[in-house]
Amino acid sequence: MTKILTGGVGKVEVTQAIGGLGIDSLDVIPSSDMDAAMKLRAGQADYYLGTCHTGAGASLGVLVGLLGSASCHTFGRSVPTEDAIAALLADGKKAFGFSMDQIDVIAPLMARAIAARG
Repeated sequence: MTKILTGGVGKVEVTQAIGGLGIDSLDVIPSSDMDAAMKLRAGQADYYLGTCHTGAGASLGVLVGLLGSASCHTFGRSVPTEDAIAALLADGKKAFGFSMDQIDVIAPLMARAIAARG
């Protein structure tokens, strides 16, 4: 089971969007950014999806500070392609940030890409 923690101002909406997909291999849990960073570092979670109003700063600030920028990526307000997400996951990215107005598009893309990795 792959554990995804959600955080930021849209954490409930991200959790619901992914939960509604019915992907049994994903366990999606709302979290705080600090708790998520600690769980990712300890291997108690696999990924973090954070949201804020712009997708740039607050969605990943704590995670970048505690995990390092090499583990984090922000989409900002852009919508990534499936190939771009797959490449980021293959590169070892664990924490992703995006804007609240992109939840309905990005959350399912992320969930499917993460589930495809097994």
